[in-house]
Amino acid sequence: MLIVKKFGGSSVANKERIFNVARRCVEEYQKGNQVVVVLSAMGDTTDDLLELAATISDKPSKRELDMLMSTGEQVSVSLCAMAIQELGVPAVSLNAFQVRMRTSRVYGNARLKKIDRNRIQSELENNKIVLVTGFQGVNRYDDVTTLGRGGSDTTAVALAAALHADACEIYTDVDGVYTCDPRIVPEARKLDEITYDDMLDLATLGAQVLHNRSVGMAKKYGVELVVRSSLSDAPGTIVREELKVERKLISGVAVDKSPARISLIGLHDIPGIAFKVFNLLGSQGISVDIILQSVGRDGTKDISFTVDRKNLQDALKVLEANLSKLTAERIEHEENIAKVSVVGAGMMTDPGVAAKMFEALFNADINIKMIATSEIRITVIIDEINADAAARAVHNAFLPED
Repeated sequence: MLIVKKFGGSSVANKERIFNVARRCVEEYQKGNQVVVVLSAMGDTTDDLLELAATISDKPSKRELDMLMSTGEQVSVSLCAMAIQELGVPAVSLNAFQVRMRTSRVYGNARLKKIDRNRIQSELENNKIVLVTGFQGVNRYDDVTTLGRGGSDTTAVALAAALHADACEIYTDVDGVYTCDPRIVPEARKLDEITYDDMLDLATLGAQVLHNRSVGMAKKYGVELVVRSSLSDAPGTIVREELKVERKLISGVAVDKSPARISLIGLHDIPGIAFKVFNLLGSQGISVDIILQSVGRDGTKDISFTVDRKNLQDALKVLEANLSKLTAERIEHEENIAKVSVVGAGMMTDPGVAAKMFEALFNADINIKMIATSEIRITVIIDEINADAAARAVHNAFLPED
């Protein structure tokens, strides 16, 4: 069997944890399996590198940031390869250039396009454990690119798909996927299994256990995932297409404290205005999430939407520069907001989900600023200060303790 194992930064944060990862990989190898390992940077290395860059430049180029941040994963894989060798098993570490993991041109948030399997397969045939840097690739100019925060998950899934692996295991500092972040909701329960669709929505809406693009890729290529703890032998959570047990109404509650709201007030109520607004943002690489448009009045309308807080100033800058072209009277924005969402395929057949969620928030005296829905999720925008209380109230309403 060919097993792909991915370990997050906390799993390789120090010497002891690196040897723990090495031992787990060696145990798999000694079962007669081929092992490919994807590692994140050690502990808080990525944050430390960003802080280091900030001491040099207030606005460093994205290319140079990628060049800098890619070094963290190279440290992890080389040290772990040394640890595996110390345990008496041959191992080799490879970076994205050596594997030829081709990506799009975008720096800071590139997308994987193609993986050359030859080098990895050659090393596996030589009976080595192969360690590959996560979170990074190489674009058409042979420049290093990074895949965005959490991108090592996507690297692991992409390798599992390209190599036709028999299993893809994602190791973190928690022992699976929970109905909510247990640091926010202590009563949250670990799920034995969850569908790709439910996991994708939870990841997109703020659950940090898996990178959302990794889940989308796993669904596309049929890669079954197992989310497990690197510090215990607990069975973890399986992420797959179909569940073996009946789906519950709600799979989980997600909290995201990263959004900011922008409102364009007094836009001309004519065809094409929304296109102009969001095409302008898209051309700058700024993604938009929840969108709310008011009913037209006196020939004008308002459009409100959310962006990631780190993109707020860039979004405001481009909108303000084109204010007259967009026909807006003014721009308003708000930073201290959060998203709270309920996710579950079971809600498609239950008409009372929205009312139940809103009742829980009402009983907790929490005001709703914006609402967005899909077939399997309901998301509300609230004041950030109320985010944890809202998550507990909503979780208790849908997933009370047994």
